[in-house]
Amino acid sequence: MVILVATLLSLAATVLQPLQQKNLEIEKKKSMLESIGVPSTRKTTESLYARHITSSFVLNDKGEEVPGIDAFNVDLSIEQKKPLDQQYFPVFRATADNGDSVVILPVRGKGLWGPIWGYISLKSDMNTIYGATFDHQGETPGLGAEISTPPFENMFPGKKIYEGDKFVSIDVVKGGAKPNDPHGVDAISGGTLTSKGLQNMLYDCLGKYNTWLLKNRK
Repeated sequence: MVILVATLLSLAATVLQPLQQKNLEIEKKKSMLESIGVPSTRKTTESLYARHITSSFVLNDKGEEVPGIDAFNVDLSIEQKKPLDQQYFPVFRATADNGDSVVILPVRGKGLWGPIWGYISLKSDMNTIYGATFDHQGETPGLGAEISTPPFENMFPGKKIYEGDKFVSIDVVKGGAKPNDPHGVDAISGGTLTSKGLQNMLYDCLGKYNTWLLKNRK
């Protein structure tokens, strides 16, 4: 009986693995589309991704394009365990519904209880945030988990990650950002550690693109 159950479980895992992988791919594409304001469903994600995501490539730590690497398959959870000079940094070029050309950059970091991740899209000036989407593995519902809700994500469009040519990223401000702060958004009430983790994630991940962003600013 034990052998039979083990065999059935192994067979089920083998059969379900391609479906699970496909679900992860669709979720990833869906999140990228959300970062440029394009909502999608499971049925429409593939076609919308093909329409809006125009190209992709990876960079090295010097901001140089690396040929032969599929940006979509780069896993930041793996890359971040490598020495900096061995990491790959994905870039996705996209066209928003209004015709704007944007780039989408993936980000990944640590929240209070586990990993957090997301996508930041930038306008062609490589400074102004076009959109943002975030997700998490185990942040507290009603507190840190609020990073993946529209009220939080909607504070990011229009914010700047540079002051002149100096990379400053985004401040997630406990108690609330000042109304005219070009770099600040409100922290999650009761989710201070998750908010701090998200701020660190943005600084660390976006900062790795600094050389390339400066070279491509318009």
